[in-house]
Amino acid sequence: MIYISSILAAVMASFFIFIRMKAAKRPVSAKKIILPPIFMSTGALMFFIPEFRVTSSECLEAITVGLLFSILLIKTSAFEIRDNEIYLKRSKAFAFILIGLLIIRIVAKFILSASIDLGQLSGMFWILAFGMIVPWRIAMFMQYRKFRERLIAGVPPKSVH
Repeated sequence: MIYISSILAAVMASFFIFIRMKAAKRPVSAKKIILPPIFMSTGALMFFIPEFRVTSSECLEAITVGLLFSILLIKTSAFEIRDNEIYLKRSKAFAFILIGLLIIRIVAKFILSASIDLGQLSGMFWILAFGMIVPWRIAMFMQYRKFRERLIAGVPPKSVH
């Protein structure tokens, strides 16, 4: 089961990199920034099933690691204005960071699966991912708002990280 979930994680990461590269070709909107964490939040329904529940310390650990990982995503996400629209800048580092995070996740899953039940481990990794995407998207939204205000005011844009 660990192997299957690791393969699925690799496929999802590849899909995410592909989506991110395509997204840089279209203007960004507040909706496109805010909706992914909202859609992901439905995954919290797994915690109604006892097998997926985690302890308070496991939850805190997962959130902490997610917050640390989000820093990398925040640092590699920047906007630019082209044709009077706001676009996400392409970042070569983003793909490498995502692959690095995936490798760390897979290694951690193999190590932790020896001492933590698969259901709990799944719950922890969902919390980690959610703890990573929410701060990243909040930072993106704040950057987007700054760019939007500058665009509306007609002020020449600066690159914001």
